[in-house]
Amino acid sequence: MSSLIIRGARHHNLKNIDIDLPKGTLLVISGLSGSGKSTLAFDTIYAEGQRRYVESLSAYARQFLDIMEKPDVDSIEGLAPAISIQQKTTSKNPRSTVGTTTEIYDYLRLLYARVGTPYCHKCDRPISSQSVETICDSVLREFGGRDIMVLAPLIKRKKGTHTGVISKVSGEGYSRVRVDGKVHNLDDEIPPMDRQQWHNIEIVVDRMNAEKSERSRLFESVQTAVDAAGGEVMVIANKDSRVYSQSNACPYCGVNIGEMEPRTFSFNSPFGLCQSCSGLGEREGYDFDLVIPDESKSINDGAVHPWGSKIPPPIMERMQYLAERYGFKMDTPIEDYSDEQFFGLVYGPEGGP
Repeated sequence: MSSLIIRGARHHNLKNIDIDLPKGTLLVISGLSGSGKSTLAFDTIYAEGQRRYVESLSAYARQFLDIMEKPDVDSIEGLAPAISIQQKTTSKNPRSTVGTTTEIYDYLRLLYARVGTPYCHKCDRPISSQSVETICDSVLREFGGRDIMVLAPLIKRKKGTHTGVISKVSGEGYSRVRVDGKVHNLDDEIPPMDRQQWHNIEIVVDRMNAEKSERSRLFESVQTAVDAAGGEVMVIANKDSRVYSQSNACPYCGVNIGEMEPRTFSFNSPFGLCQSCSGLGEREGYDFDLVIPDESKSINDGAVHPWGSKIPPPIMERMQYLAERYGFKMDTPIEDYSDEQFFGLVYGPEGGP
């Protein structure tokens, strides 16, 4: 049956209506307040659908469920078990979406992490596993000639004291670990970690220079790191760091995403959120066409719209400093500024005065 056929609906303020509703489509019931929209949708269709479904269950199951009152209607044909979503005020939190509220998002993240095929965002090729040999080539290409530290990441942003991890590393014969960015000797006492804070722990496998002549040593260090960390190795040179993975890396572009986990697809996790918008889907910025709508005006004439022609004294003092530094006059139209002068007006001097 392709339609839901309702005959003689008289529940509440419905006036003995007959209606045919097509199935497999999105239907919207609209009308004036008090015209019977909710009565038709919830008190008639949903109530009868739920009542019929509950009555089909065993007597044992029915005792745990509430059976709704039978609506005042002559007949409803083609009715399937129905569900109803409660109306409530939506959250103002930008991180709360339909997916997170209904928890569908959690199942999708798990699905993508387990059966998804990752692609390189640079060359659009499928990303596959990376061998130790390929990792060594990438390290020599990206860190060539620099002093590096080869690390085996064990704990990545997890709460806890992790005393068992430290004890295990010490028992395996390693001499140094890096905890939250600081290197510790395992012969010394390591400060206790707060169980309520996020922590990162890596084994310091080797310190060396990334030269081609040291390739065999690098190969051994990378092999040791991936064995200890389950397929991952971290390489650090000063403030530059890269994580290489045997599981997911592009051999053409060097893009490395590591092992896919559910948190990789979470915009609420540092491992999955966009670094540009912090997972909110929007960025704050300035529209200079609104800030300076008329470039034929000077600063004194109110070219900067938020200030107008009456510039507050602290801002005027700042403008006079910028005018002296970049060589423009307060009475000169903005359109006559050089690129350097306009940049100085908008962004100020690098590092401040």
